[in-house]
Amino acid sequence: MPNYMWFILATIALVLGYLIYGRIVEKIFVPNPERNTPAVSKSDGVDFVAMPKWKLWLIQLLNIAGVGPVFGPIMGALYGPTALLWIVFGTIFAGAVHDYFSGMMSVRYNGANVPDVVGYTLGNKAKYVMRVFATVLLLLVGVVFATAPAGLLQKITAAPLQEYCDIVFEGKTLFWIWIAIIFAYYFLATIIPIDKIIGRVYPIFGALLIIMAVGVTVGLFYHMPDQFYNWASFESNPNPNNLPIWPLVFITIACGALSGFHSTQSPLMARCIENEKEGRMVFYGAMVAEGFIGLVWCTVGMTFYPEAQALAASIKAGTASNVVFESCIALMGTVGGILAILGVVILPITSGDTAFRAARLTIAEALHLPQVKPAKRLAIAVPVFVIGIILSTVDFNIIWRYFGWSNQTLAAIMLWSAAVYLYRQNKFHWICTIPATFITAISVSYIIYEPNMGFGVDISIANITGGVVAVFCFILMMLFGKKPLKQAE
Repeated sequence: MPNYMWFILATIALVLGYLIYGRIVEKIFVPNPERNTPAVSKSDGVDFVAMPKWKLWLIQLLNIAGVGPVFGPIMGALYGPTALLWIVFGTIFAGAVHDYFSGMMSVRYNGANVPDVVGYTLGNKAKYVMRVFATVLLLLVGVVFATAPAGLLQKITAAPLQEYCDIVFEGKTLFWIWIAIIFAYYFLATIIPIDKIIGRVYPIFGALLIIMAVGVTVGLFYHMPDQFYNWASFESNPNPNNLPIWPLVFITIACGALSGFHSTQSPLMARCIENEKEGRMVFYGAMVAEGFIGLVWCTVGMTFYPEAQALAASIKAGTASNVVFESCIALMGTVGGILAILGVVILPITSGDTAFRAARLTIAEALHLPQVKPAKRLAIAVPVFVIGIILSTVDFNIIWRYFGWSNQTLAAIMLWSAAVYLYRQNKFHWICTIPATFITAISVSYIIYEPNMGFGVDISIANITGGVVAVFCFILMMLFGKKPLKQAE
C-alpha cells in the first residue's frame, strides 16, 4: 500500500469520527431543542447574540484553530507516526469530546465561562484554581498567537517593502511593527460587540483557512506522491535529539488533538447558539476540522523534508514558521504559497483576539463587573493588553513550553469536570473519564520530567508518578463524584 493511503485513511477516520462517535457523544449528553439557550434568554447585543450555526461553526473553528494545529503538528512530526495517531484518535476520542462538553455545559449553565462551569461540577476551590489557570493560559495564547503571525508577515513583506518603499528595517523592527498592528486589532476585537467584527469577518477568514489546508494537501499529492512519510517508522524514535515520545508528543501537539484553550473559547459560541441540537456541528465538528488541519501539517513535516534532521534544522532556523514558509512556496508557487501563508497567519490572529476577549470576560465574571458599557470593558482590556505586550518580549520557545503544559493541564481539568457532570447524572461518563485520566498522566509526567521549566526528574520516575496521580484522580472521582455540591458562588 502506498504511503499516501495512510493520509487518506486518517482523513476518512476523522470524518467517520464526527458522523459516528460524535453522534454517540451527543446522545449521551441529550441536547434539548425545546430549551431556551443563553443567546435567547440573556441576549444583550454584545456577547449574547444569536447567530446561524454555519457561521458559528466557522467562527468556532477560527477561534480554536490558532497556531497550535500548524506549529504543534510540525514540531510533533519529529516524533514520527505516533504524532499522526495522536492527531487522529486524540481528536475523535479526546479533543472533540472536550470541546463538545465545554460548549454544551456552558449552554446549560447560561453561557458561563469555563471556571464557573468547573465550579458547578468540581466545587468553588476548583473554580478559583481554574480562573487563575484560564487567565494565564489566555494571556500566553494571545502572546503566542501574536508573535507567530508577526514572524510570518515579516518574512513575506520584508523584501517587497524594501524594494518598493526604500525603507530599511534593521533587526526586528518590521517584526515589532507587525506586533503593534496585530495588538491594535486584538484590542478592537476584544471590546467591540461580537457580531460587529468577529461575526462578519470570520466566515471570510474561515473560507481562506479551508482553501489553505486543501491547497497544501493538493500540493503534496501533486509534487510528492511517492514521498509521503518517507522517514516515518514505528521501529525507532526519529527525533534527532532523542527526546522521549511519551509524554512530549502529547504536549507538543497541543491544539491539533486536544486543547484546554478550546474550553475558554467554546463559551463564546455557547452564548450565540440558537438550538442545543446545533452543538455537535459547532463544537465537535469544528474540532474535527482542526484535527484535519493538524494532520495536513504533520504530514508536511514528514513528507516535505527528506529526514527528521532536515525538519529539525528548518525549525531551529526560524521556528515552525520557517517550515510553513518553505513548504508553501515550494508546493504552491509564489502566489499560492503566499495565500497559504496568509491562511496560517489568519489562524493565530483569529484565535488571539478571542483569547483576549475570553480573558476579559473571565476577569469580569470574577470581579462581578458587567461588560455592556464600553468603559467597563476598557477597564479590564487595557491592563490585560499591557501584560500581553510585555510577555511578547519573552523568547517564543519558552512561551510555547509553558503554553503546551498549561494547555493540556486545563484540558484535564475540563474533562474531569465533564466526567463528574455525567457521573452525577448516572450517564456513561467513561467517554470523558478515560481521556481525563490519560491527559492527567501526560501533564504530570511532563512537568516532573521537563528539565527547563519542570523538576528535571528521570523520565521513568516521571512517567510512574504521572500514572499514579492519574489513577488517584480517578479514584477520587469514583468516591466523591456523586456528592451534591452547592452552586458555585
